[in-house]
Amino acid sequence: MNNIFLSFSSIFQDGTVLSVLNVLYVILASLGSGIIFSLCYILTHKRDGYPKSLPVILVILPIVVSVIIMLVGTNVAAAFSIGGVFFLIRFRSSQIEPKDLTYIFSAIGASLCYGMGYIIFGLVLVVLLVLLLVLMYLFRFGEPKKGDMKLRILIPENLNYEHAFDDIFTSRGIKFQLDKVKTSDFGSVFELIYRLSIPENVNTKELLDELRVRNGNLNIVLTLNDNHYLPENN
Repeated sequence: MNNIFLSFSSIFQDGTVLSVLNVLYVILASLGSGIIFSLCYILTHKRDGYPKSLPVILVILPIVVSVIIMLVGTNVAAAFSIGGVFFLIRFRSSQIEPKDLTYIFSAIGASLCYGMGYIIFGLVLVVLLVLLLVLMYLFRFGEPKKGDMKLRILIPENLNYEHAFDDIFTSRGIKFQLDKVKTSDFGSVFELIYRLSIPENVNTKELLDELRVRNGNLNIVLTLNDNHYLPENN
């Protein structure tokens, strides 16, 4: 047993019987990893906020998945099927952010290692993943720049929506992309959704005032766009 814990070998070498000690090792490793992922999630989401239930899920999920893998044994296909059903039942109706799924899948990946008996390999994986997640948080990897915004604006039906505000954006050096167009109020107005990258020297109040004059003082909403990177305009 000591030699196993000094290598990447599985603790289930006999292949058939689950001893109480081995099950305890797996549960403790899963619990510890879940707590680590949960604390890492809380640390990296303090700035933006997070759902209160997810840190709890990150603690419990590794234990459940690792136990499922142990019970299924060598039938890996069945293990993945059971785990997939469990995952879909829990999250099919939840509003989960893509970056939150990173933590969930990381916890599941470590749990698969533990359930198959690869305790040391799972622990090494947890350390590497947590280190990577923390570094990405500290260096703000992939986060949009401060000026990346989302613009939702209504225009009357007689205004050509294709290039309605291009000159306003271009004159201020604003990168823009029209993402979505839909009709409202039985087709009397159009709702346009833009992604904007606004330079720091642009006065947003003056921008909104000019947009308001162009759209006839209809509704305008300008919010932080935290989910997309905006490429250069062609």
